[in-house]
Amino acid sequence: MGQSQCTAFPLPQDHPRFTYAVMTAPLIDPFARAITYLRVSVTDRCDFRCVYCMSENMTFLPKKELLTLEELDRMCSTFVRLGVEKLRITGGEPLVRRDIMTFFRSMTRHLDSGALKELTLTTNGSQLERFADQLFDAGVRRVNISLDTLDDQKFADITRWGRLPQVIRGIDAAQKAGLRIKINAVALKGFNEAELPRITEWCAERDMDLTWIEVMPMGDIGNEDRLDQYWSLKDVRAEYENHYTVTDLAERSGGPARYVRLEETGQKIGFITPLTHNFCESCNRVRLTCTGELYMCLGQEDMADLRAPLRAHPTSEVPLEEAIRAAIEHKPKGHDFDYSRQTVDGRMSRHMSHTGG
Repeated sequence: MGQSQCTAFPLPQDHPRFTYAVMTAPLIDPFARAITYLRVSVTDRCDFRCVYCMSENMTFLPKKELLTLEELDRMCSTFVRLGVEKLRITGGEPLVRRDIMTFFRSMTRHLDSGALKELTLTTNGSQLERFADQLFDAGVRRVNISLDTLDDQKFADITRWGRLPQVIRGIDAAQKAGLRIKINAVALKGFNEAELPRITEWCAERDMDLTWIEVMPMGDIGNEDRLDQYWSLKDVRAEYENHYTVTDLAERSGGPARYVRLEETGQKIGFITPLTHNFCESCNRVRLTCTGELYMCLGQEDMADLRAPLRAHPTSEVPLEEAIRAAIEHKPKGHDFDYSRQTVDGRMSRHMSHTGG
């Protein structure tokens, strides 16, 4: 244990109560933010190749480098024991991972105990027709679906491999299963600007929430240009004000989104603005990659290898807990994403599919 951790407990380190106090102390970062939200990528693979997320010809990680489903269980269970109350499963596309429902079902025990308040996932929707009922049975109640256009051809263009009707069937199945859906749309200049009213009205008709996200500089995406893609959410909001009466909401969901209500439809619209509004002051989350790397900030390269202590100590969680606590002590105040100077500052070398969406 580090000295800073030890001084918080006046008992001798070999005293059983000392060990219990350290193991049950909540995760608090250097800026007094409690870490209660873990986003976990279970695979870097995806059945789409979205132009802002991946290059068309991706080289994926060797499967032996990925955490096994059993290791993911140990890892996530350790975080839950340390105070994480919300677990979001991401990818890549999480539902293309073989036997992934085994993992979801194993996490159900933490929902049943009350330690975990929410188990959810972010998906492209392609596999929901197959898995919606099983997800609901495992305790999932909300799903985020990434969908940037309602035009069949534009959808095929932006995802490169995707089929919009397959996603719509997945949404139908998810709603039939009882899952609450939020649509996440990346704001892309020259691509879905004109679709804003259509997407908004479509979500309202289906009683789905909608959140717009600014494109983030993550990874090499081939011939695509980040500045050409970037559509500021300040401009998105201004476009809403051209069509609707927009009211700011004080509501926060525990994530980075800020919300407004459209008075004409009554629906809630979210804005995730890492570029035009730094939301880091309330950040309560960390991200675990499919290889066991813990990123304390999406927009920083600093990470901690948790796979090594996990695999080196298969019968003890103490070394893993110590590694997690040491990593949280290095969580930065904020990210470095910046497009304001008409350059892409703060670019991350890793792809979003590796870190987790």
